[in-house]
This record gives sequence, C-alpha cells and structure tokens, in this order.
Amino acid sequence: MNLDTVEFAGIDWRGRRVRIEHAWLRRERADTPLVVFLHEGLGSLAMWKDFPARLVDALGCRGLVYSRPGYGRSTPRAAGEAWDPDFMHLQAHEVLPALLQALGIDAEEERPWLFGHSDGGSIALLHAARFPEAIGGAVVVAPHIVVEDVSVASIAKARTAYETTDLRGRLAKYHDDPDSAFRGWNDIWLDPRFRDWSIEREIGAIRCPLLAVQGVDDEYGTLAQIRGIARRVPRTELLELPACGHSPHRDQPDALIAATVRFHGAHPVHNHPSPLPTHP
Repeated sequence: MNLDTVEFAGIDWRGRRVRIEHAWLRRERADTPLVVFLHEGLGSLAMWKDFPARLVDALGCRGLVYSRPGYGRSTPRAAGEAWDPDFMHLQAHEVLPALLQALGIDAEEERPWLFGHSDGGSIALLHAARFPEAIGGAVVVAPHIVVEDVSVASIAKARTAYETTDLRGRLAKYHDDPDSAFRGWNDIWLDPRFRDWSIEREIGAIRCPLLAVQGVDDEYGTLAQIRGIARRVPRTELLELPACGHSPHRDQPDALIAATVRFHGAHPVHNHPSPLPTHP
C-alpha cells in the first residue's frame, strides 16, 4: 500500500482502553489537506490495498487509514459484546473524534476530508452531520442511509459463505480476530431491530461538499441510497458508475479517482461552506 509505518494509538472508549491500528500516507506533506479513509463493514486498513495511496498521490494530499475497533489489528470486540443498531453512530460520534484527538489532529483547524466506503460511508455522513465545522468535504462510496431488502439478502448470503466456505480463512489474513470482524457486522445487520435503522433525517445537517458514488450493479444497495442523499444534502454531487458493483475502488478505481480529484479541486479545503438556505 506504500504506507508509512503502521502504528497504534490508544483511546478510552466504552469503559476500556482500545488500540487503533492506523497508518499515514505521505505524512511529509504537512501543508496539504488530510484525507481520512473509513473502511467497509468487513474491511480494515490492509484491505484497502493500494487504493488510498493512489488517491492521495493523485490529489497531492496526505492520508490517514485506520481499522475501526473490532477490525484488522485494532482491539477486537470484547468477549460476548454484541453491537446495537447505533454502532455506526458510535463510530462517527465517538471513535473517530477520539482517534483524531489522540493523533493530535485539530479537526476544526485542519478540516479533513473523509473518504468512506459502505458502512464507512455511512459513518462519514454521520460524522459530517454531527461536526459540520470540522469537515472540509466527503466522498461516500456505496453508503447506506436506510436498510434495503437487497442489503439484508446479500448479508444473509455472506453469513452462509462464512459458515460453509473458506471466507473465514480469507478474512483471517486481514483481521487478528476474523470472528470479531464478521460477527459484529453480520449479526447486527441481520438483527430484526436493525430493519428500521435510518439516517435520512440526520444527514440534512451536512454542510460540506459531498460526492456520493455508487455502482449501478451494487449487490448491497440500490441507487436509491445516494439519490436519497442528494434530496437531503444540498451540496451533493452524484456519480453512478456502470459495470460496477459494491466496491467502486476495486471495480472502477480510475473513474473513482478521476471523479474525486475533480470534485476535490472544485472545493478547496480552506473555503468554508456557505450557509444552507432557510426552508420555511
């Protein structure tokens, strides 16, 4: 991935000390904007492979990639810990701010960009809505704002694959505790309580420029997800990629990088967003 050295930061979260695996990209570019990468529901720092490095080089920026608690080499879920429907809210409102603080990043001063995929895209949206003055912009790729039947069906298939194929072994290459990573994500997505999960109202508070991207052939969500974002967030631009599934950074990396570079260039990080129009 052309990473600088992988490091670990400690944060106090939910009553225990949690270590967060993270790595910098092009840290020497101290005077350039920062892009923070937020991985998918089964992702980790390493599972991004070389995409973050390619993107920050194309942007001429710095990057920060990390594994959320429960993933990669970060602290696994505690024994018997099950996630609740607010698990993405906790990552957006608590873990990410704590990590930035632990790394000495003043978000309101630096106003980093977020680049989130799938659950990471939803976390990016929630963070941007909660901290509108601390974000320069966001790119959300295959995000979820509601739970769709197609999402649940595909996640149920993933459970079958985990139990009957070599999926667990393949995930073990990227996670110290693959059961922590898989079960945390899979169990809550298939929990009946999660069917009513929605962040449609919350994202209306987002003020930063937002590029929402989705593959036309996404097996985990329909285009209604990003189109729903555009209806609620005034500064949204959509990119719908043909011949592309749930992971545009793998299926269409060149198109995604080109779109991100163009969008980022059109919204300089130090330009504060104009106030949203007042609705009656």
